[in-house]
Amino acid sequence: MRAFLSTTTLALLVPTLAAPTPGASVPITKFAGLVQPNSYIIKLKDGISKDSHLRSILSKFTAGSSLSHKYGAVFNGYSVTLKGKDLDFVRQSKDIAYIAEDGIASVDVLSDYGFETSKRSEQGANASPRSAVAGPDEGQGVDIYSLDSGIFLEHEQFDGRARWGATFGGYPDMDDYGHGTHTAALAVGNTFGQAPGANVIAIKVLNRKGYANTTDIIAGINWAYNAFKNGTRPAIATMSLSQDASAAMDEAVTNAIAGGLHFTVSASNSDMDMKDRSPAHVPAANTVGAVDDNNVKADFSNYGPLVDVQAPGVNILSALTWEPDATQRKSGTSMSTPFVAGILAVAISKYGNKSPAELSADLKAHARPIVTGEPEGTTNILATKW
Repeated sequence: MRAFLSTTTLALLVPTLAAPTPGASVPITKFAGLVQPNSYIIKLKDGISKDSHLRSILSKFTAGSSLSHKYGAVFNGYSVTLKGKDLDFVRQSKDIAYIAEDGIASVDVLSDYGFETSKRSEQGANASPRSAVAGPDEGQGVDIYSLDSGIFLEHEQFDGRARWGATFGGYPDMDDYGHGTHTAALAVGNTFGQAPGANVIAIKVLNRKGYANTTDIIAGINWAYNAFKNGTRPAIATMSLSQDASAAMDEAVTNAIAGGLHFTVSASNSDMDMKDRSPAHVPAANTVGAVDDNNVKADFSNYGPLVDVQAPGVNILSALTWEPDATQRKSGTSMSTPFVAGILAVAISKYGNKSPAELSADLKAHARPIVTGEPEGTTNILATKW
């Protein structure tokens, strides 16, 4: 796993810094899973100027501490790497609402889940939500932001409709893991995608092993939101990754959705209630579970009342990185999620853009109640084009 660095430090601070006061420090929110050592997310209190706050503390950092990301509209805060006594120093700030450890997220794909070699023309049994070949203009005029491992732009599935947006984490501008290319083609690919007329923009946040820092993911969400707000096209962000609960990530996704950016997120692959997974449990996002070819719950797919729709996610054929015509089958809610992103893109292109809440309601209203094997309290509706 890459050494994820976040750098900076915060602290409110009076012109003259006082020694830390025992018992007055801002508590650190612990992350349930793996963390990036010495890396922290800082959330500022409402009404606090980020720029003023940072000016007051950055000059006080010692060697090894630094600012990694300064976030914008989606999250009132920043991320930092703090070494030595700098963490104690920052914890004295009265500007700070909370400090959280920088958790590690991973992709929602099962690389060893019984791959098949036979070719399929459809991704979901007889009741597949798409025809064998989607219309070439479906999804036209819509952008999809893929927060993933990047995209192999030269793959024939994209025909020039894929472009590089940004990279966070210090990685090379290439898909050296393959997950991002696979998921992007399921959204917009010429033959594998639901919306072959839409564009896809790569926002790389994952390393070559499929892991990412929360700090980098939030930076990616922030970039996608800014690009959407500064553009003229309706857009969807899709994230086929998850982690243990993170209030910071949840807030970033929620705020981006509130600003008009549609979101599809994966339910994850632990065959458990996803109520404690981020960003899967964000109520405003479109959370997607996985089914097999017979529209039966995939045995790995998470469940629970916060799952919005189901979509094909077992042995799904799609594009692979490295060669323009390379393909591979993968399984996971990672595959289900861009499938739904493509469906949303088609709906926007066909009927016009709506608020995220309205489009999510349409998605569920047109989904078909044909999924079996879901636990009580989990939706049985299969995402379907309309």
